[in-house]
Amino acid sequence: MKSKIFLIYLLLTAIVLNAAGGPKYRSLRAYSMGNAHVAVADDKEAIYYNYAGLSQMGKLGNYNMHPEMGYYPHNGMDLKLNAAGMGPVNRAKHIYDLALDLEDLYNDAERDAEKAGTDTEDAFLDSLSAHPEYANKISRYDHLLMTIIAQADLEFAVRNFGAAVWLNATVSPYIDGALVLPYAATDTFYIDAVAQMGGAIPVLDNLSFGLGVKVLKRQVVKVFRTDVSNFENIADTLENRYEESRSDFFSYENIGYGMDFGVLYQATRTLRVGASLRDIFFNEVYDERIRPNLTVGLNYSPRMFNRNTAYARKVNIAFDFEDALDNERGYKPLSHLNAGLEVEQVLAAIPGYESAYRFLKLRLAGGLKGGYPTAGIGLEVLRFFDFEFATWAEERGYYTGQAEERFYMAQVSLGF
Repeated sequence: MKSKIFLIYLLLTAIVLNAAGGPKYRSLRAYSMGNAHVAVADDKEAIYYNYAGLSQMGKLGNYNMHPEMGYYPHNGMDLKLNAAGMGPVNRAKHIYDLALDLEDLYNDAERDAEKAGTDTEDAFLDSLSAHPEYANKISRYDHLLMTIIAQADLEFAVRNFGAAVWLNATVSPYIDGALVLPYAATDTFYIDAVAQMGGAIPVLDNLSFGLGVKVLKRQVVKVFRTDVSNFENIADTLENRYEESRSDFFSYENIGYGMDFGVLYQATRTLRVGASLRDIFFNEVYDERIRPNLTVGLNYSPRMFNRNTAYARKVNIAFDFEDALDNERGYKPLSHLNAGLEVEQVLAAIPGYESAYRFLKLRLAGGLKGGYPTAGIGLEVLRFFDFEFATWAEERGYYTGQAEERFYMAQVSLGF
């Protein structure tokens, strides 16, 4: 038995070495509560976190067929069209001020070079030697990231089945002071287009397995860099990169085929335990092997706080150990730990059958993702319009707490 476990460990280690991350869908419901969602997933989010959670749809809030789960708010079907976006809102003013400082520094060096008849780079170095305060300004540009994310998707989920088509684009340009000339570059620029579907297989009344398949088309734009002496070439560079990416994206190369697995166990009325192994791709994508994502978690829903009357309420408290096979986070275990709390409450409704006549529903959430606090809010209007906002942070340094990059993302949804 020990030898088999050891062989499985060696196999997984071989798979994840030098592997890239899989497609990352950012659910604002999940991210607002620390991304602790593997055992929480009980609606369309199960498509992305744990297909086994689809077994909860139509089961929650149904006293007749499942009296032990009747106190949960009812959820029978999800059909959503979502659009989300995120920009460097918290850094915009700071980046603008630094860019102006950088422009002034280079213009001064260029004027000095013209007067002395020397090279601009030499004049820039002379300015740094004569004015140490310039060097302090430039050091503030040290790999200053400005991550921008755009996401759109179409989702459908009913009990034991779900499918989604989604697109995620991420670009992380940055400014760096460098040693000689400051420069601008892109650290990350990729687009993932994903189609996936799967379902839950209930084997017992309190135990379900999940299985799904997915197709991934990934387009990675080559990293480009331009220093302050070539600002006029930036537009041409971006245009060339755009043309290359557009032509490559609509080709049939670099398509990945993968599977997702999950399990969900309802240990008690209030406690669920879940695990998922996602992004098991059978081929390389854009010349990179995709690293599987192994996550385990639990969810506690105090019965005394949940109800599925017209003014339905749901409370979840969750914990996850996320992406256990990510070697890059292996030496900082805190970055794998997620925890969160969400409270969902119907504020306006006509008393009737379950939540069929609700007009306004509010969701508040908070938690910890990789050691950093998260928070979010969601508002459903007339059962058709949804507005969500979430904030979280990710570590860009070598240990949690060294180099925080905070994200603020908003989403608009239409559907039932």
